[in-house]
Amino acid sequence: MTAPRIAKTPLRCVDDYCSFYTNLFSEVRSVEAFKYLHLGTLSPLKRKSLPKIADLVGRENPQGLQHFINNSPRDVTELRKRRIERRLRAIRGRKIFLIVDETGDPKKGRETDYTARQYLGKLGKIDQGIVAVTTYGVLEGITFPILFEVDKPKKSLKPGDTYQTKTQIAARMVREIVSLGFEVEMVLADSLYGESETTFIEELERLQLNFIVAIRSNHGVWMPKGSRVRANKWRKFDRIMSAGKVKERYIREIVFGRKRPRRYWEITTDPETLPANSTSYVMSQVPDLKYHQVGNFYGCRTWVEYGLRQSKYELGWADFRLTNSKDIEKWWEIVCSAYLLVSLQNSCLQSDPVPSSHCPKTTEDKLLTFFESHPQWNETDGWKNWLNNLRLLLQPLASFNAIVNWLKIFPIPQLSQGFSRLIAILNFFVGAVSDVEEPFDFHFSSA
Repeated sequence: MTAPRIAKTPLRCVDDYCSFYTNLFSEVRSVEAFKYLHLGTLSPLKRKSLPKIADLVGRENPQGLQHFINNSPRDVTELRKRRIERRLRAIRGRKIFLIVDETGDPKKGRETDYTARQYLGKLGKIDQGIVAVTTYGVLEGITFPILFEVDKPKKSLKPGDTYQTKTQIAARMVREIVSLGFEVEMVLADSLYGESETTFIEELERLQLNFIVAIRSNHGVWMPKGSRVRANKWRKFDRIMSAGKVKERYIREIVFGRKRPRRYWEITTDPETLPANSTSYVMSQVPDLKYHQVGNFYGCRTWVEYGLRQSKYELGWADFRLTNSKDIEKWWEIVCSAYLLVSLQNSCLQSDPVPSSHCPKTTEDKLLTFFESHPQWNETDGWKNWLNNLRLLLQPLASFNAIVNWLKIFPIPQLSQGFSRLIAILNFFVGAVSDVEEPFDFHFSSA
């Protein structure tokens, strides 16, 4: 009886991460395609198309990757379940800030499911495209995607679809996130959700979640007859930006009648002129909330822009050439999974604090010295720095696959063997995602 073929290992740190998912697949080809798609999304390819990814990983035909997207597994639910399980394990019960937002990307034509003329945040205007409602978490300065769902405009519904507004989708997603086991310290959202009293805000209250959301400047509040609106004095506070810089801001509370658990705020850079592009109106429901906390807590909402930017411009969120919404969601799930792989390199998200190389102490320093001596290796914390290091590990594999056809025409054994040896050495780098310690045997010679 022939033994089953073992899935190829393109890059050890990616392979170890993907092993958390591989028993979902019945075929070795699906396991390999899953790993190759992770390598492709992590790579510096400008456009993460399936043909480009196939070239990068040394696959002559991209049809295997296309087949995986279309057929294996048929539903994205199991992939998402595994990713969420891995994320919860890394968080270890700590509370997160939950940010709700939507993101849109232009898509020409009418073949792609649920495309329509609608507002696209990427363009800042109405155009033909596809929109997704997204939820991102923030923990200790690390942003990560949790759930997403395609928005289905009324005019592009299919038979059997039920129309839901973005705020209804968001309310359901928040409810699901709580049921999955995430501990939510606070929910942040823009005015689309802040103005949705009967669907989104009431759902947050039912779930007993604290929230700070944007509202419109003309937001109305029901008050008892004879009550009045008053604005407290402006107070100066230090707005702490994501890079640690401090900027001066001003805040005042707007009180409608008497004070209630739900409070209203105005935040600006200039209390005299109230510039439209730097003045915000905010509604909060957080016990014992202090003036200086409002602006800094609400400011965390901008972290979703950081997360979406990395998903789009680094991992290829909108690079799909797919028309079926289920396939598109599968592509997005691969992007979210690759995002998790990168963010797990942060020590605060490692489920079991161990040395990043998973090597015995006697060889750890030597191994890290070799990797970190690369002039482009970045030891500084930060999502893009960790992505940079993973891309450095991927370089020899991609470079070899770029010239392998020339080596078939002009065989140079020393070159092929040198690449193979370098790739094998780099596969000793496990990263921070493996839970298995293995014997370490590393020999390096300049000869």
